[in-house]
Amino acid sequence: MKLTSNHWGPGYVNVADGRIVSVLPHPDDPNPSQISGNIAQSLNGRARVLKPAVRKGWLENGPGSAARGEDAFVELSWPEMIDLLAGEISRVKSTYGNNAIFAGSYGWSSAGRFHHAQSQLKRFLNTLGGFVRSEGNYSYNAALGLMPFILGDYRKHVAQATRWTVVAKHSELVVLFGGLATRNTQVSDGGISRHRIKTNLKSCADAGVRFVNFSPIRSDLSSDIPAEWLAPLPGTDVAVMMGIAHTLLTENLHDREFLDTYTTGFDRLAAYLVGEMDGVAKSASWAAGISGIPSESLRDLAREMASKRTMISCAASLQRADFGEQPLWMTISLAAMLGQIGLPGGGFTIGYGVNGNIGNMERPFRPGALPQGRSAVSDCIPVAMISEMLLNPLGQYKYLGETRTFPDIKLVWWAGGNPFHHHQDLNRLRKAFSRPETVIVNEMNWTATARHADIVLPVAAPQERNDFGAGKSDNALIPMPAAVSPPGEALTEYEIFCALSKRLGNHQNFSEGLDEAGWLTRLWNETRKAATENGIDLPEWNTFLDGDIVTLPDPSPEQVFLAEFRENPQDNALPTPSGLIELYSHAIAEMNLPDCPGHASWFEPRDKEVGLNERYPLSLLSGQPGTRLHSQLDNGATSLAAKINGREPVLLHPEDAAKRQIKDGDIVELRNDRGQCLAGARITDDIRQGCAFLWTSAWYDPEFKHPHHRDRHGNPNVLTHDLRTSSLTQSPAAHSAYVEIMPIEGQAPDVEAHAPPRFTFADASATVPKMTSET
Repeated sequence: MKLTSNHWGPGYVNVADGRIVSVLPHPDDPNPSQISGNIAQSLNGRARVLKPAVRKGWLENGPGSAARGEDAFVELSWPEMIDLLAGEISRVKSTYGNNAIFAGSYGWSSAGRFHHAQSQLKRFLNTLGGFVRSEGNYSYNAALGLMPFILGDYRKHVAQATRWTVVAKHSELVVLFGGLATRNTQVSDGGISRHRIKTNLKSCADAGVRFVNFSPIRSDLSSDIPAEWLAPLPGTDVAVMMGIAHTLLTENLHDREFLDTYTTGFDRLAAYLVGEMDGVAKSASWAAGISGIPSESLRDLAREMASKRTMISCAASLQRADFGEQPLWMTISLAAMLGQIGLPGGGFTIGYGVNGNIGNMERPFRPGALPQGRSAVSDCIPVAMISEMLLNPLGQYKYLGETRTFPDIKLVWWAGGNPFHHHQDLNRLRKAFSRPETVIVNEMNWTATARHADIVLPVAAPQERNDFGAGKSDNALIPMPAAVSPPGEALTEYEIFCALSKRLGNHQNFSEGLDEAGWLTRLWNETRKAATENGIDLPEWNTFLDGDIVTLPDPSPEQVFLAEFRENPQDNALPTPSGLIELYSHAIAEMNLPDCPGHASWFEPRDKEVGLNERYPLSLLSGQPGTRLHSQLDNGATSLAAKINGREPVLLHPEDAAKRQIKDGDIVELRNDRGQCLAGARITDDIRQGCAFLWTSAWYDPEFKHPHHRDRHGNPNVLTHDLRTSSLTQSPAAHSAYVEIMPIEGQAPDVEAHAPPRFTFADASATVPKMTSET
């Protein structure tokens, strides 16, 4: 059996008769992920894209024709497809210019260093003059935008997070805002060689560390960890933090010396907490009325936090809601008031649980990676504004204190991602996807994104090509030899872009004269060079590819976030205007943004403010499932086994279910003004009353005959709004939706998400567009 690597861990590929039949966990992984159980069935399934395909309406009527998502497809040969692609790229470039090309390509893609779909696409387009890109991410975009104003570069903070081994030795209390869902820690960007979080959390519990879990979902912290569960109403964590902070302030439990030495602007925040600005004291009683957490619980916790070595954790999910910058800013403010920032086991971490390595491991050096080159196009958009860009070309918007203009996009090319999983308000996204003249998608399976494309290119899976894995924050290098050949006519992205670059006359610029083996050797030699500079010897490429995981030394096992800053705030000043932690930011205040003032502030969720929750009384929560990585391999065995009659489960409190006459296992309909979807009811007292939890990433399956294009499969993003956190960072705010849930009326329609689309033949008069001298 051959080794492979995925974002959820390594494994051995079991092959029979030229087909993958299973992927077994690596024996060195103490807590391997179950997600590999999806690989065999998904890669061999009905939904696999086997030949290049073009949407019939686009082929017959030309670019810009409608019916994306509903139309049949026509399969072509690769020579025909290369001609078609070359002609369309040349047409768009010559007619509109490169700033009319958008390469979205947001997503996790392959864990391999060379066959990384987004890098391949972006390198190819950069050799042709560039493209409009997105910046940021859906996971923690508010932190990426906000942190430079108040603390520094958040990407560095993730790598610098205090290790859980340090927490086990030094912390007495860990307060989790938004929980710490271990299902999220199955994965890590680029790969994870060993899943360490379960062992590290158990070490904390064994050492007597007390956990407090603020989350509407009890299971947002593993049941193996003893914890006090406090379930606030969704979207009220800022109020909870302020109620605790108000107690610290009014009972003189805050660390004034720390605040004066390491922060700036506390007096402004203090005035807000006591109500000098708006006449509303942000007391524990005030917070109790908003959150539903008893005021005495908040006061007692404030006193305990001040008396013990306390680590505050803010889950990344809290920022993916209305005004998502505020819980981040208030987390820092609360930790600063305790004065423990920079101490072992104290302070705060934003993003524990985003992936399996934060606080657990880091890489000692950066391995080789495919260079993407430079784009001659400077335009970019915040990642969560795709629909806005496509629906409002040349419109203006605010972003990081600037006024920007959307580009006018004519061609969208997606590789290695799935916007019909990540993006909000999918009915709006469908309208947006009807606007470009051409949509191209590279895909392994007929996902919703592929079905909403005009041109679909079949690509090889990670287990069908040679590569090597090296996680963004992992300390291992993992061989990824090809276990089987790609099915049908699927190719690697590199093969596709090499063929296209030859047709367009820029092959040397794209390939630099190297084939796949040449590039892999080059990237591995770059990795060996970096290793040598760090005192580590690595084998030659062929020896490594035939071998086992190479484990590298841990670069910082006793890491404490901001310890150097605490030790000497002058010599280790932060990259902020003051060099200190900015609890009040003059830079943000001077922007005069109504949705993000100069210090942490409380805002009511938008749907609640306009009264939408009166018609749709259940707060909708959604999160990463334990059975897949986002939408990847949703048609695999592990993912399918967790569904209810083929649909995604929705968690309901027993009293909410009884009120609606819903029984466990019923097919139910979730709805609000934005859309409707079907799901399978799962009744549990692990969820707060008044909430519903629907797992993310079931492949979007719209029922086009239904008046509201109801999703048959259970994707929560048909219900989420497409507003952003604020005009500062323009981040996704999908965790602020309200719904009603009722038993389905009549017979539930069949789920069709995992079936291929209709295939047909083009009319005799239709010809494949080709690149000519005119184009």
